[in-house]
Amino acid sequence: MSNKQRFSNEANIHYRYSSADELIANLEDLSDMVQHHMQYQRPRLQTLENYYKGNNETILQANRRKEEHLADHRATHNFAKYVSQFIQGYMVGVPLKTSHKDEEINEKLRDINRINDADEHNSDLVLNQSIYGRAYELLYRNKQDEIRFTTLDVKETFVIYDDTVEMNPIAGVRYFNNQFNDDTLNVIVYTDNKKYDFVTKDQYSYKLTLRNEENHFFDGVPIIEYMNNKFRQGDYEDVLNLIDLYDSAQSDTANYMTDLNDAYLVIQGNVDLDVKTAEKMKEARLILLQTEPGNDGKASQADAKYIYKQYDVSGTEAYKDRLAEDIHKFTNTPNLNDEHFSGTQSGESMKYKLFGLEQVRSIKERLFKKALRDRYRLINNVMTRASEGGFDVNDIQIVFTPNLPKSLKEEIEMFIKLGGKLSEETTLSVLSLVENPKEELEKIEAENKLNQPTYDFEQFRNQDEEVTDDDE
Repeated sequence: MSNKQRFSNEANIHYRYSSADELIANLEDLSDMVQHHMQYQRPRLQTLENYYKGNNETILQANRRKEEHLADHRATHNFAKYVSQFIQGYMVGVPLKTSHKDEEINEKLRDINRINDADEHNSDLVLNQSIYGRAYELLYRNKQDEIRFTTLDVKETFVIYDDTVEMNPIAGVRYFNNQFNDDTLNVIVYTDNKKYDFVTKDQYSYKLTLRNEENHFFDGVPIIEYMNNKFRQGDYEDVLNLIDLYDSAQSDTANYMTDLNDAYLVIQGNVDLDVKTAEKMKEARLILLQTEPGNDGKASQADAKYIYKQYDVSGTEAYKDRLAEDIHKFTNTPNLNDEHFSGTQSGESMKYKLFGLEQVRSIKERLFKKALRDRYRLINNVMTRASEGGFDVNDIQIVFTPNLPKSLKEEIEMFIKLGGKLSEETTLSVLSLVENPKEELEKIEAENKLNQPTYDFEQFRNQDEEVTDDDE
């Protein structure tokens, strides 16, 4: 019995090794890992990316119809993009907030996040997590001596962990071909204190040659892996087969509609009709059947009708609806076309419909926070080495806000009825357009001082003296 599993068990394994020093000392093992990633892991990642882009492989690559004269439509349905974009928007549609209790440190972290467009960067990480089941981030200092972080291509990146139960990262690997020379493969390895630049021009042995070596000062592997879940599965990976079935069903429906236009016309009976007359009738879309006398002298019967494959409309449409519903159910994403989903429902009632997605979000959020703390731990390390001030990573507060419709009006009205009052800072924090309430209060105070009327007390004093002299 053949194995119908879509991806090999090797397609999503973690790479493990004893230590970074031993790995650099045994470059053949490093080369084997790169080759393994190219052969087993990259095809899975490429397939997941193809489905996200709407290039659904099964419907586009399968040999579906043998008859050349029949229609062969290949309809792809981008459920994958719908799932990932919905989850991305739900998680970070409202940008996550990071803050530190020390205002000076808080300001430094805000500056770093602004330089790196952290909101967009975090959103890209969440999207990669959803598509591939993992995402990678690289930290570095640029020529302006700024701390920067960027996303890496998942298809060309992996992290190597030690062989302990803690699975500590010992190296991050990024490899890519030269844009104008496919024979040259560049392999860059980051350990906890060095960056190694290897190159190989042998496509068969992949023998690595060290081209450059330099230090970095992050005191940790600057490539961070963001896992989507324990098994590093993408959010729609489980339903790829269901997407294929839906593509096939819709394509068959389209083929039927096209083939109906090319149905065979069958004329029964002894008809006095030549080819030229039949062609004229076809152009006029009208058939006049004139029968000939039969052997018994009586007029024979004639009939014309098309032959085509019968289509079970209700059964086929119910089948496609069931497939679409299963895709939404198993990805924990709502069907927005469901008339019972939205409408005039309150935010609280919608939370129950998103209960399954909430469970997924809690898992993704915990893993994302863990990787984020690794990011700020490395930032703290390099800031400390550069005498730019350090901080305790555990004091950083990371807050996710689900992008969910809220009845804020009802909540505020209930709060006011109960006699509650809010500070100005809390009131401003409710507004989504205000990123930092404290900064906004400072701006308001500065504007008030600027607009405050000024008085020339010397002028008033002189006027008082003039009045006194006149009185005398």
